[in-house]
Amino acid sequence: MIVPLSLVGLAALLSLGLLASPYPFLAPGAVVGLAGALVLYRKPAWGLLAIAALVPLEGLLKDSLVSGAKLIGLGLVLILTLQLAVRQLPGERLRSNQWRLLLPFMALYLLSLWTSDSLALSLVHLRELLVGLIVFVITLLVGRDLNLPMLARLITVSVCVTCLFAIFSTKYQEQGRASAMLDPNAFALLITIAMPLGLWLTIKTRQILLKLFWAGCCVLLLVGMTKTESRSGLVVLLISLGIVLYNYREQLTRIRPRHLGFALLGIALVLPLGAALMPAGYAERIESLMLLKSGVNAHQDESLGRRSSYLVVGQRMISHSPLLGTGPGTFPLHYADTGFSKAFAPENSKTTDLYRRAHNTYLELFSETGVPAGLAFVGMIALALRNFWQARAAWRATGDVARADLMTHLTMCMLAIGLFLMFLSAPSHKYLWMMLALSSVLLRQAREPQLAEAKA
Repeated sequence: MIVPLSLVGLAALLSLGLLASPYPFLAPGAVVGLAGALVLYRKPAWGLLAIAALVPLEGLLKDSLVSGAKLIGLGLVLILTLQLAVRQLPGERLRSNQWRLLLPFMALYLLSLWTSDSLALSLVHLRELLVGLIVFVITLLVGRDLNLPMLARLITVSVCVTCLFAIFSTKYQEQGRASAMLDPNAFALLITIAMPLGLWLTIKTRQILLKLFWAGCCVLLLVGMTKTESRSGLVVLLISLGIVLYNYREQLTRIRPRHLGFALLGIALVLPLGAALMPAGYAERIESLMLLKSGVNAHQDESLGRRSSYLVVGQRMISHSPLLGTGPGTFPLHYADTGFSKAFAPENSKTTDLYRRAHNTYLELFSETGVPAGLAFVGMIALALRNFWQARAAWRATGDVARADLMTHLTMCMLAIGLFLMFLSAPSHKYLWMMLALSSVLLRQAREPQLAEAKA
């Protein structure tokens, strides 16, 4: 009780100080902060759940002066550091097979920063990446205590709430595309992460009303995807749905001929409804993918032409400095010096419109931090996919089919992130680093019964 008593004393002093200050109305905040600190101290995994739930809402809440996710993250850092210092948390929780790739990546990243073409841009990039690294360490420390079904529920509901805002309010749309105050592709990434979790909840929930609720959430996510008009999001979503069908192929064989009529009726209702709700612009964007067969023509599709220009600039940067790159965050600087930036700039554009990111995390890291660092980053994602799949196999071997199926859906989430990073610049995305850490935590949990049997 020493720590709680010290927190009470600190809150009391802070409240008295605020009462004596010109801002006495802030004094109740000290009490609220104390209550939150005590909750985080006793249940730090709840803090990670709160961060996961707040990620989709960051765009909606970005106008607020104080970010709830930042406050919770800072509180978790202080509390977990204290618990590690007093050995309330075992240090072995920090063990992860991701360190063998993460440490070389960070060493190469810092060397690239040291030789950067623009130290100011690199430091901004480092600050953003540190947020992801903090989420990674927090997940390693509290991942064992994480309620995975609750995590699935919170992410699904949070993304669905964001979908409602983005669909029905023009404030959260960008040129007619749903964005939720984010980039439309970033919003589509959230949907592709939430969809596998929503499908798992729909399949595994036994109560009919809850099953219908989660099925409705999945439909809402599909509508949200069409409103983003993201072609890459649609491709990733179809891949995820294909994996779901493959995972439950044994259950599909139990479908009787009498059930096919209901299935055909559902398809007959859903397809026309989907065609009616799909924006006309989205259909045109999907049809434009057929242009790739004959090469990219910037006059026919400016978006594809601009992405091709990113590849050209990135290739030049890699050939110029393959070992350490040009420095983290410097791709926009090099892109602005090319003719592509002016050619693809919108009318009446500002100078800042010339500085564009690559919209491809892998291309950015390979060109900005060098080929070795880029390979290490790709290796971390591949290792996370392997961890989830091996955890699935381990739980199947012990007969825990429910957890094995959940690992399949988490693998789909990780795969969605890995694929989407080819179309989006998000090396510091919180879900990415959370999944990287969670994969190793769950693999260790899945293997514990086997290790116990081996020791016995």
